[in-house]
Amino acid sequence: VGTLPGGCDSAGRCFCRPEFAGPRCEQCSPEHHSYPHCYTCSCDSRGAVDNNCSPAGQCRCHVNFAGHTCNQCALGFYGYPSCTPCQCSREGSLHSTCDQETGQCSCRPRVTGLRCDSCMPGAYGFPH
Repeated sequence: VGTLPGGCDSAGRCFCRPEFAGPRCEQCSPEHHSYPHCYTCSCDSRGAVDNNCSPAGQCRCHVNFAGHTCNQCALGFYGYPSCTPCQCSREGSLHSTCDQETGQCSCRPRVTGLRCDSCMPGAYGFPH
């Protein structure tokens, strides 16, 4: 599948199409995946470490990114493509993660704010 019509050189190494590699063109070249089809890795340039991916096409993501191509925020981050840390209040929120689009943390009862760091109107004495 990956060999060019020219055959092999004098050492027996096959001439490979650009997306294939190996002595017999039996694997994908760097930045390609899913042998025998060898698709180009499509890692997101903002979220991925580089454009190399696993044989299944999984890109290596920076810590604040996730997804097959690193094109979404990881848990605990929001606002793709910036993927900012959630910073939810430990005392006022139910979890350390937030809504991945808005950054809104899940607040405890009678607590409000993007980070769950203040009392709702009519309540006082945060965090109690």
